[in-house]
Amino acid sequence: MKLIFLRHGETEATEKRLYCGQSDIELSEAGKRALLPENRKFEYPAIEGFRVITSGMKRTEQTLRLIYGDLPHEQCPEFKEIDFGAFELRNYDELKKDPAYLEWIKDAYNNICPGGESRAQVVKRVTEKLDEVILGGRDTLIVAHGGVIPDSMEYLFHEGRNLYEWMPDPGTGYIVYLDVNKDGYKALSYEKIG
Repeated sequence: MKLIFLRHGETEATEKRLYCGQSDIELSEAGKRALLPENRKFEYPAIEGFRVITSGMKRTEQTLRLIYGDLPHEQCPEFKEIDFGAFELRNYDELKKDPAYLEWIKDAYNNICPGGESRAQVVKRVTEKLDEVILGGRDTLIVAHGGVIPDSMEYLFHEGRNLYEWMPDPGTGYIVYLDVNKDGYKALSYEKIG
């Protein structure tokens, strides 16, 4: 089985280095241009016959459409980015003196953003849905987010990389090869896209 992860294209939030999770923002103009066929620096994998999934957020919907056209697909909110709560659409410089932020970053994996989620909660919802998708046994494309993809890759490969080492650039991702059978599945290998 092939599983393709693609991160959505550039947004104004990624360009400004803002925490952007549940805010349903669109791709920036630069982000849209970069995904157009005439501007691409590499070819995207063919997905004929694939199950196609997005998180349902505007930026993933636009990315799918710009790369592959208007395809029938599913929207799975389990693949949405972390909810940064009170830190949403703010950057480090704005937050670096905020006591709640300083407490959160001490252990951003387990600590819950005020009004939002912890990364541990995101990993749980993402990996439960990922298991379900993989055990379906069908080649699948998932267009998701900069936190969701690294969490998924670490779950599948346990290489000890941190979130940022796994994080693909906007508009890029991974092809994962899996062995799926009646007893479960095993992630075999992966290659980068872009």
